[in-house]
Amino acid sequence: MADEKAPTWQGHRSRPTRLLLLRHGQTALSVQRRYSGRGNPALTETGTAQAREVATRLRAMTDIAAIVSSPLDRALMTARAVADRLDLDVVVDEGFIEADFGAWEGLTFTEAAERDPQLHSRWLADTEVPTPGGESFDQVAKRVIDAKDALLQQFPGQTVLVVSHVTPIKSLLRDALRTGPELLFRLHLDLASLSIAEFYPDGGSVVRLVNDTGHLE
Repeated sequence: MADEKAPTWQGHRSRPTRLLLLRHGQTALSVQRRYSGRGNPALTETGTAQAREVATRLRAMTDIAAIVSSPLDRALMTARAVADRLDLDVVVDEGFIEADFGAWEGLTFTEAAERDPQLHSRWLADTEVPTPGGESFDQVAKRVIDAKDALLQQFPGQTVLVVSHVTPIKSLLRDALRTGPELLFRLHLDLASLSIAEFYPDGGSVVRLVNDTGHLE
């Protein structure tokens, strides 16, 4: 923790709100690398073990003030495994739900590209383009950042665990880094991986960790 009398290397003097960004554990769709948005697969046996392993790691972080989760089962199951170890409740926040992939739900990248070749290409090139019957990356980012801003107001200077999905976590890291949409396509996030971003009251932000899976056996 930085001394409040001296600025950080970025010039901040106040304490940030630290968000621990945890991707959920393995599901059957993630094993098959299929678009998994609003569908609601449960964790596999491996995913349940991953949740327990990350819970063991986070148990040592006694400064976690709250656990916030996407409402989907794969995130909730992961969050509850951690909550049981930390003796905390899980707060469900719709803002951190995964992107709605619409008609591409359950399809592989190749299957979606073959089904809607022109739209799929446009979707990859333009973050304003939604999936058929679903969301655009920009729509996801707006609701995720709104949810993040609400957490900053509710937990100033504290640490919050957010259990979510690939697209929302990438959107939060992109926001913290103030970078372009390229990050959405060039950053890989493993199942049950942990990333950390800090957000300061003056609007500054720092990313301290990305895609850490050191807790997995």
